[in-house]
Amino acid sequence: MTDTPTPDRPLKIGTRGSPLALAQAHETRDRLAAAHGLPGEAFEVVVIRTTGDRVVDRPLKEIGGKGLFTKEIEEAMLSGAIDIAVHSMKDMPVAQPEGLVLDCYLPREDPRDAFVSLLHAGIKALPDGATVGTSSLRRKAQLLHRRPDLHVVEFRGNVQTRLRKLESGVAVATFLAVAGLNRLGADDVPQAPIAPEDMLPAVAQGAIGIERRASDEGLGEMLAAIHDRATGERLAAERAFLAALDGSCETPIAGLAELIGDGRLRLRGEILAHDGSRCLADEAEAQIADGAALGTDMARRLLAQAGPGFFDS
Repeated sequence: MTDTPTPDRPLKIGTRGSPLALAQAHETRDRLAAAHGLPGEAFEVVVIRTTGDRVVDRPLKEIGGKGLFTKEIEEAMLSGAIDIAVHSMKDMPVAQPEGLVLDCYLPREDPRDAFVSLLHAGIKALPDGATVGTSSLRRKAQLLHRRPDLHVVEFRGNVQTRLRKLESGVAVATFLAVAGLNRLGADDVPQAPIAPEDMLPAVAQGAIGIERRASDEGLGEMLAAIHDRATGERLAAERAFLAALDGSCETPIAGLAELIGDGRLRLRGEILAHDGSRCLADEAEAQIADGAALGTDMARRLLAQAGPGFFDS
């Protein structure tokens, strides 16, 4: 699409159908409408059900990893069924399919994890041997590294599904992204943000990315008006770190970049064995322009420390 969208010829925004995905698509629509002085009717939110949404009874690692939340949406964009796609960046593989580009990010929300429990105030307050639920290999490994006594069970589903599981006693606690809870306005969820020092978040957690066709320069210009430069600078370092580690849903990896002033960026990275028995961490600073190189170098250092077979345990 190169013409200005109108209610008769709306720009089609592709998204998953979860409440959080829809909230992110609506935020994108509202920002585009405000930036270009267009009515909301000039945009159409198109829900696309992905493999990751259809298969909810098995861990992601068993059915293909992160691409399960993006494949069908990207196919729809390549076919012309939608014009742009809105993604949670922590779900995005580091490589885009040929013909697509991801160069627009909305302002990043709080990147931290949230401890969610009806009974306990935080991880340290959990009794010995407590059962906690998570579908994230990263969170599972981080928990077991700090609290090897905990019993971790598979936990998938939206916020309300997870709360019902807590109410029924499947687990006494679970974990969600603070950003997602904020975007959903979920003030009723019993949550406690976890400091990155206690649980380093997933790479790109809290960030929304907007993907488009590489050939659609007009859309690129339109999206540039809502792109948040600071978020892009942080994600350049984090995603370079992830790319060098060949990160996926099958590897417990955490990373967080922060702008610290004077044109500099600080990156913290962490890799863990699946069973939590080993955790390797690093921290470094660089000029913002060198953020991607910083991420790549950090990944190489951690891999050298880890040695072969690190992610197999």
